[in-house]
Amino acid sequence: MKRSSKNRLTEKELFLFPGDTLFDKIGRAVCQAGCLPRKELFEAWEVARRVRRRFRGGRIVDLACGHGLAAALLLLLDDSSQQALAVDRSIPASAHRLHAALFETWPRLGNRIEFIEAPLDEIALDSGDLVVSVHACGGLTDLVLERATAAGAHLAVLPCCHNLDEADQGGLGGWINGPLAVDIARASQLRSKGYRIFTQLIPGDITPKNRLLMGQPVSR
Repeated sequence: MKRSSKNRLTEKELFLFPGDTLFDKIGRAVCQAGCLPRKELFEAWEVARRVRRRFRGGRIVDLACGHGLAAALLLLLDDSSQQALAVDRSIPASAHRLHAALFETWPRLGNRIEFIEAPLDEIALDSGDLVVSVHACGGLTDLVLERATAAGAHLAVLPCCHNLDEADQGGLGGWINGPLAVDIARASQLRSKGYRIFTQLIPGDITPKNRLLMGQPVSR
């Protein structure tokens, strides 16, 4: 199976998820919905399970959410989070079809995920939140980091589409490639703001933009 495929998962791919694991059940629900690219399923899953190994509880705030799958997966992996917000300037119409398929399998998700179409800087955040963003393009990742750290929230971002003309490379661009320099600078800035950072990679066969940066306020 090519996990980086941008083709939509449909009922024809149900055979790819034959088991009784949580992931296979999620995969089958996604196939029934027939609207999500395969790559997005694997990205969201690999991020969500790594985040939940570090951070439990909290209101989930999925910024630049796309279909909002990460929000749902974080709730499934830790039921102590009572609510999730899935926020994007423009939410795909098919997102509601995806979540209807998830709700059919896990009725407990019903009424716990709120979709909001709005600019990311209009969403009020709190120190009890867990703020996540999977592939917020370019400067949107920096906006997510800025908003989350201002609130003192736990956070996790998987950056992509680095804008090297505008992003801070921390003076490292002469030694290492630009996108890596940008992400190192982001991690350094988090530390300077009183965060303990955790850096991981999701599998590169899903996406080459696979650096996961997580942050926890040191005081908590």
